[in-house]
Parts: sequence; C-alpha cells; structure tokens
Amino acid sequence: MAKPTTVKIRLVSTADTGYYYVTKKNPRTKTEKLSFRKYDPIARKHVEFREAKIK
Repeated sequence: MAKPTTVKIRLVSTADTGYYYVTKKNPRTKTEKLSFRKYDPIARKHVEFREAKIK
C-alpha cells in the first residue's frame, strides 16, 4: 500500500497559550513552514500560528 502524500502538522499559537490546531500539508508542494493568523480562544484574539511537528 502506498504512503499518503499529506502529513499531519500542528499549528502552534505564538501567544504561548499552548493552544494548537491540527491540519494536513503536502510536503512536496509546500516545502516551507506554514504560518497563519487564526483565532486563539484562550487569548481571545487572532494571533499567528506556526507549524510544528506532531509529537
């Protein structure tokens, strides 16, 4: 059976609240680390979320 082309990643909040989102990424097309501005419910505002590995 073939390996899936997408890998799961964590998007960790830069507000240091410990909140994170889990999403998928295709490492063949997106070689750089992802970063999005998303809502952090602990900080109760939109902050930048950066890619980290799932442990």
